Amino acid sequence: MRDLVTRIEAATPPGRDRAVDALRALAVLGVVGGHWLVTALVADSGTVRGASPLAYLPELAPVSWVFQTLAVFFLVGGQVAAGSWASAQGRGVPYGRWLGGRMGRLFRPVGAVSAVWALAAGAMLASGVGEPTVLALAKLVWSPLWFLLVFAALTALTPLVARLHPLWPLAVVLHVDLVRFGLGGPAELGWVNVVAGWLVPYCVGALVARGGLRGLRGGWALLAGGATAAGALVLWAGYPASMVGVPGGRISNLDPPSLAAVAFGLAQCGAALLLLGPLRRALRRPAVWAVVALVNLSAMTVFLWHQTAMIIVTMSALLLAGGPLPGLHAVPDDAGWVLARLLWLPVFALALLVCWAAFRGCEQGGRREGRRSDVVRTSSPERKREVRRA
Repeated sequence: MRDLVTRIEAATPPGRDRAVDALRALAVLGVVGGHWLVTALVADSGTVRGASPLAYLPELAPVSWVFQTLAVFFLVGGQVAAGSWASAQGRGVPYGRWLGGRMGRLFRPVGAVSAVWALAAGAMLASGVGEPTVLALAKLVWSPLWFLLVFAALTALTPLVARLHPLWPLAVVLHVDLVRFGLGGPAELGWVNVVAGWLVPYCVGALVARGGLRGLRGGWALLAGGATAAGALVLWAGYPASMVGVPGGRISNLDPPSLAAVAFGLAQCGAALLLLGPLRRALRRPAVWAVVALVNLSAMTVFLWHQTAMIIVTMSALLLAGGPLPGLHAVPDDAGWVLARLLWLPVFALALLVCWAAFRGCEQGGRREGRRSDVVRTSSPERKREVRRA
């Protein structure tokens, strides 16, 4: 282990902003932990169906405040893509080649999970597993992938949106919600927010890349303003407290993104910017940085396979036990289910480790030793520096 830490430290460019990598790792792990905590597979009359403890235990809504971290992912994505595009322009790299490289790193691992689940679904149907069960399992795997399409679209639009102020897409989200909720407009209008809502933190990241939001003042302004607006919308405007979708809910804050979710995302962006300084100090320790680096090397593998890991544990336990087990197959309607689910999390993590070992090569296959890093110029109150990001 010490040799691995030493190799990672030696391979890290001196100017790399490790804190940005840490934010990306935290965002991915937040999504994984959130899905494992608020997703249940209920065994009922020979079938398996999806359920959520948030539908039975609304007091668990604060869990979504901690683990719904997609805004931080888009913040980092916007910062890195904007800096990468600026670097590509400086080196004379054509847009097509720049975009192709980024799309390859994003979608290369998707092929493996697609192939495995196509075969698994066919095998389950052929062996007599009911279609509702197969659909419930496949939905758990595929539903989180919507964000990859949005992220890819925003990445492709980086040359156009890199200098767009976040207030513009925020105004779009505000007016869309005003029309659909306040004026009785069509619900389909909300899908405009799928792009506009996530464009807000993406543009915040691009703003950071070009030297905006310097120091603590910008972070505190985003944190306080976003949290205040989100709280006001929940308390007085009828938005749900949960920042993820709840089955059967009148309004979803995430599907599509609502003004409350976007405001809360701005608060998360502010908190992330405030964490940069402490993270940079902590990541000077080689062992801490090694953990972050390893997560980042396989971030897409972790994201793509975490639901599969949970399904493997859940369905294997159902077959071996011969009946429902607490925290896995029971209706998630009491504190006992929550406690049991917490005890199952290490087992999910072990299954994910197996998936990671089997499929991480699909993500890292396109990496070439010695490949030139993207260079992102950032500013800090102390000095300007170059930050090299893989």
